Amino acid sequence: MEPRQVTIAVDAMGGDFAPRAVVDGSVAAAMEGARVALVGDERQIEGELARRAPSAEVAGRLSIVHADQVVAMEERATAVLKKPGASVRVCAELVKSGVARAMVGAGNTGAAMIAAKQVLGTLPGVDRPALAGVFPNPKGRTVLLDVGAHLGAKPTHLRQFAVMGHFYAQEILGTPAPRVGLLSVGEEEGKGPELVREVYRVLEETGLNFVGNVEGRDVFRGTVDVIVCDGFVGNVVLKTSESLAAYLGSLIQRELTASMRSRLGYGLAKPALDNFRRQTDWAERGAAPLLGVGAGCFIGHGRSSARAIKNAIFRAREFCAAELDSKIRRKVAELHDREARLEALADAQAETVS
Repeated sequence: MEPRQVTIAVDAMGGDFAPRAVVDGSVAAAMEGARVALVGDERQIEGELARRAPSAEVAGRLSIVHADQVVAMEERATAVLKKPGASVRVCAELVKSGVARAMVGAGNTGAAMIAAKQVLGTLPGVDRPALAGVFPNPKGRTVLLDVGAHLGAKPTHLRQFAVMGHFYAQEILGTPAPRVGLLSVGEEEGKGPELVREVYRVLEETGLNFVGNVEGRDVFRGTVDVIVCDGFVGNVVLKTSESLAAYLGSLIQRELTASMRSRLGYGLAKPALDNFRRQTDWAERGAAPLLGVGAGCFIGHGRSSARAIKNAIFRAREFCAAELDSKIRRKVAELHDREARLEALADAQAETVS
């Protein structure tokens, strides 16, 4: 499906700065050719659009779908189960019905995951979806998953994460043969807690380009392209990295403007500083894909700006163009078939021996 013909359902009521930042980001995306269905309180959305006064051409790429309920950031994620008219759930329904091809939201993360799983379902063979974070490295990008969809995982779940991360790196980031690593406290096979040691053995049998254990330092070194871990560890890595990047950016700017001499050089250094910010700012990616559900679902930070929303919409269009959900579905099915054949062969051999 051609990206420009794809409609992305956007939760206009989700996020700390909604609906203004969401509408602004959606208008910015529409100005660059995206088609967006804004989901939420119709009156508020129309008011924000009137403020922006987009041209007729841009307005033609924007539609409004009314939703009379919202799952607030402070509510429990399960509140979405009691609110069938919640904007995030309506987004999922639009995707399920085919009106939209993917959904984007910056509201309650747990509610978005529940809505996506309940309405869109999970891909056959995927027990738990995973949020994929994308980090810069000297050679390109590293995909880390899970970064917070679930705080506990079994070896079979991390195997599925590896498959999904492989295809995301291959199809979206353009890495021909992604190297897959397992996050641990040492590179040796026996390092790490029991879960990690068991996952190591499982990943060896996937047929993926599994290179073994990696450490936290490898997230930004470019030694691997995909790193798998459970959601608790991944979320700590994500939040720590974002905080460190923001701190380094502010520290560099402060030092460059601390004295008359440094301010004289600031103009020359500003392009490099701007490039640093672009590479380390999470808003450049916009949102993290929830891999393993039945269609594209992208979940952003609650504090997402208009720029983050615009970029999230384009990430969702990339996902649709790559038909990533279909490719993950096929690969997971292949893995299950392979495992079933191996299990049947082992049973037959055991019967022969007995």
